[in-house]
Amino acid sequence: MKIVVAISGSSGVELGIKTYEKIPKEHEKYLIVSKNANIVSLKERGFKIYQDSNFWEGPASGSFGVDAMMIIPCSMNTLAKISVGIADNLTTRAASVMIKEQKKLLLAPRELPFSPIALENMHKLSLLNVIIAPPVLGYYSNQKSLEDMEDFIIGKWFDMIGIKNNLYKRWKIDE
Repeated sequence: MKIVVAISGSSGVELGIKTYEKIPKEHEKYLIVSKNANIVSLKERGFKIYQDSNFWEGPASGSFGVDAMMIIPCSMNTLAKISVGIADNLTTRAASVMIKEQKKLLLAPRELPFSPIALENMHKLSLLNVIIAPPVLGYYSNQKSLEDMEDFIIGKWFDMIGIKNNLYKRWKIDE
């Protein structure tokens, strides 16, 4: 599977990085970073990073063949642009391609609380089969640390786009 992870905004960047790092090696993965994200710390990790201003990279084209894209975190600006079809950077262009090609697109909005405008944009995108999945905890998996909580959220995101994982304790009926 070919997967793109995009990081828009700056709050929640670490969760986007951890998601990218936890994608199993058998998948081909790409990272897009917005101007406002902490690019210096990402470069120190040695990732192949596409600059959001570069429209000539593979994810900007449907023929590149991306299977799924996750925008983690997804700023309200990025969400709004995607909801009205504005494709003015690599992230929004790649998201537009995912919608056009009817591929899996997951957005992890990072605001709290959500404004009525943001909720309207999320609703509109959900009608287009875009997965709206803010980082919400599931308490049944008995997280004991911040890392456990992040693994739960990342595992749920992976489930939604079809990446097999064992990142969290799944619900089981006592036998």
